[in-house]
Amino acid sequence: MGYNVFLPSDHTFVVCAYKENPYIGETIESLKSQTVRGDIILSTSTPSAYLDGVCRNYGIEMVVNPNPHHAGDDWNYGYNAARTKLVTIAHQDDIYDPTYLESMLQTVNRFPEDETLLAFSDYYELREGSRVDTNKLLTIKRILNAPLKIGAISQSKFARERLLSFGNSICCPAVMLVKSNIGSSPFDTTYINSCDYKTWVDLAMKRGRFLYCPEHLMGHRIYGESATSRNIENDIRRKEDLEILSSLWPKGIAKIVNRIYATSEKSNVL
Repeated sequence: MGYNVFLPSDHTFVVCAYKENPYIGETIESLKSQTVRGDIILSTSTPSAYLDGVCRNYGIEMVVNPNPHHAGDDWNYGYNAARTKLVTIAHQDDIYDPTYLESMLQTVNRFPEDETLLAFSDYYELREGSRVDTNKLLTIKRILNAPLKIGAISQSKFARERLLSFGNSICCPAVMLVKSNIGSSPFDTTYINSCDYKTWVDLAMKRGRFLYCPEHLMGHRIYGESATSRNIENDIRRKEDLEILSSLWPKGIAKIVNRIYATSEKSNVL
């Protein structure tokens, strides 16, 4: 049964931009090419003539965070600036398939408006211009996310926490947040890299659903200059993930889980 409570006009893509990324035009074009259309804004803490030109070229609004700190602060600023019930934080180097928004609306509209905290799609990787739909990391994430297709598990605090206790299986830019149920500033602001993981763990303990759409609807770009690749190389991700895992497991088990998951994440470094 569909409830048809959310419309395309209820959604905003918030493109979080940093300095002068060469892929941002491709990202915005993928958002402009959606089969159904909502709003698009660009949020940044590094305003420049380059980003002014991007916004003029694509006819989108730019909002500027005057108090930047970590990524979570920038994401919260853009999220709060959105004037809609649904928000997707689009990273400046990723792309979205044309049916992303349409499919995600169908996913959240399976349940009443007040039941869902977030919905997210599966994704693929973009490596040196090629699409990669399957590798070790993607397979592990799909195994962890698969139970969320079951209605009872999607709303179980315990089940969601246990699934996340094996690592961050949710790709941040693939997530549609239900702002009307979550409230303002949902993202963790203490971690440099794992702020999304900490956010999912925190939200997992709230009343509401985590909905998983297994379609590969977003492309996550892997390249040497990306923030994800840099943080993995610098060991920031592993250290922060271990701290989060240690809140979900005894320290010894957390170290084992982190070691296994960190090994699979090495594919994120070119």
